[in-house]
Amino acid sequence: MGYLLHIQVQSFFEMSKHSEASKDPTGEETLLTFSKATAFNKWLCEQIIPWAKGHILEIGSGIGNISEIILQNNLTATLSDLNPQYCSLLKLKFEHFNNCKGVISIDISDISFEEKYKGLLGKFDNIIALNVIEHIEDDCLAFANCKKLLIPGGQIIILVPAFTFLYNSFDRELGHYRRYTIKSLDEKMEKAGFSIIHRQYFNMPAILGWYFSGSIFKLKLIPENQLRFYNSLVPFFRIIDKLFQRSMGISVIMVGTKK
Repeated sequence: MGYLLHIQVQSFFEMSKHSEASKDPTGEETLLTFSKATAFNKWLCEQIIPWAKGHILEIGSGIGNISEIILQNNLTATLSDLNPQYCSLLKLKFEHFNNCKGVISIDISDISFEEKYKGLLGKFDNIIALNVIEHIEDDCLAFANCKKLLIPGGQIIILVPAFTFLYNSFDRELGHYRRYTIKSLDEKMEKAGFSIIHRQYFNMPAILGWYFSGSIFKLKLIPENQLRFYNSLVPFFRIIDKLFQRSMGISVIMVGTKK
């Protein structure tokens, strides 16, 4: 199934190239590369899914690498992205899932958010936003808008890149404004009105590869062969993360409850 979906995604983008210029060439290439990293995607979702419940809104679904796992775990989700090309692809891929409640275009950095998305306010039990907030210049506004989408007591699950010293050519090419620490993310989420119930770093073994490829060699795209090799070592990397009690990692994961 995963292989067939990957072929479907590739075919979609091949057709799109003939109709219009790509709006997000680096993002598309990166998402396609990660669509093949099935072991890594599963490992990532194992950190997220225990906190997911009720009607989920996934913000920044992209081409559906994580959406697929969410839906296959029988969770109820509405998928979303700002990129209309991704929204079209998500509909194509997941319209046959009964637990997919739709695909919508949403901009969580919109300053007229309440007016524009009035019908979505207070609608969701849970928000999942993985590798999204770092793309938004005013991240405090994004957190505030996310809160408006949740029911009272609803939860938000966030994953963002960690540690400023790791900011390099990969981040710049992907359009990242910043990287975070547990402390800095905690402060911003608390300020937005969330009570933090879980915080951790994730994926310590990837730090070395990210640093050398992006900071030393200044590559702009994650090499596919490098990610393929990394993906094959995920069982070993899981052990390392546990041994170091997730005290450091290439990402920060945080779960907050709407106050």
